Amino acid sequence: MSSRTSRRVATTLLALTFSSAFAGCGSDEEPASNAQTAGGGQTSGLAGTTAAAGTVGAHAGASGGLPAAGAGSVAGAGSAAGGTSGAASGGQPSVGGATTQAGSGGRAGIPGSGGNASGVAGSAGRTGSAGAAGSIGSAGSGGVGGVQPNITIWIAGDSTVANGGPCPVGWGGQFKALFNTKVAVTNSAVGGRSVRTWQYDVLNTKDSAGECNLGNDAQGNPTIQARWTAMLNGMKAGDYLFIQFGINDGDSTCPRHVGASAFKTSYGALAQAAKDRGAQPIFVTPVSQIACSGSTVSKGTREPYVTATKDAGTQYSVPVIDLNLLSTTLYQSLGFCPIPGGSDVSASTTGAVGTFFCDDHTHFDTPGAVQIAGLVAKALRDQKIPLAAYLK
Repeated sequence: MSSRTSRRVATTLLALTFSSAFAGCGSDEEPASNAQTAGGGQTSGLAGTTAAAGTVGAHAGASGGLPAAGAGSVAGAGSAAGGTSGAASGGQPSVGGATTQAGSGGRAGIPGSGGNASGVAGSAGRTGSAGAAGSIGSAGSGGVGGVQPNITIWIAGDSTVANGGPCPVGWGGQFKALFNTKVAVTNSAVGGRSVRTWQYDVLNTKDSAGECNLGNDAQGNPTIQARWTAMLNGMKAGDYLFIQFGINDGDSTCPRHVGASAFKTSYGALAQAAKDRGAQPIFVTPVSQIACSGSTVSKGTREPYVTATKDAGTQYSVPVIDLNLLSTTLYQSLGFCPIPGGSDVSASTTGAVGTFFCDDHTHFDTPGAVQIAGLVAKALRDQKIPLAAYLK
């Protein structure tokens, strides 16, 4: 049995122990797209109890249940103190009752996307004057008994993110399996791309600032790649856009070269286009390569783009998942260093590192892609990004 075949067997076994997602810096083939997904709903508080005739009621209104993850909930209506608590406007009092305490409004629901909920009025007392109206709760997403809307996760990236296969395999292709049926994933990551060659037609010449010139259409506007146009045409409110580049961008020559400043500007433009359509962009720092210093995994690979991604997140108010740090920490925990048989990964590399990576220090085999996808999913939960409500 060849070493590569042995690695495939080990690959299958290792893949079973992890949940994951996908990445991309490999072939230039366009990835296939998947289907779509959701979130939203509404709940109302419970009504207050009935007070005794002509006296101050003794029972407080019941409070609503706790919200589910990412969902809004509304507390129940205030107590009825021998009178009627109105909903929106005061209710009519019963005949002959004395003035009593007003029903209190429900607590506000937790904001989110999707449905809304309002406080429910306290029930009428046998006698007494009208109580105050219940207050309106804030909008909630996927409340108790509510339904999550269908949403799509869109992915832009390089070969460490692209679907790929059989090797290399990117984390983006493994992402859909981590979510419920309300989520569709359209992975448009393409191997070998920088952020600008992914988005535009880029020429092999540089401008006076040292950036690669963009190709223009007949009107003099930059020529946009069809993958970005298709994404913009399909993107809707509630969707998410993941963006991860910074591996090919460090090329010194055009068309792939992108300086740190232009890199941040490009991220900002992609993010704003998503926001304009009601979608939420998420920046992902470039996944780390495996490089060792003795038994220690080296940090700081992929600069200056790791820092540029974080800076862009701050500048454009976009959440950042630091996959570079997460992957480095994972490599260390798995004991990848020193690399068996040499300083870099090859087709003959054995052990866990040979199973995780493909034929170099950058690209993943399926078990590696699965684990990297899992890191991204875990970050959604740890950072309390609302998309986490859709995870299995």
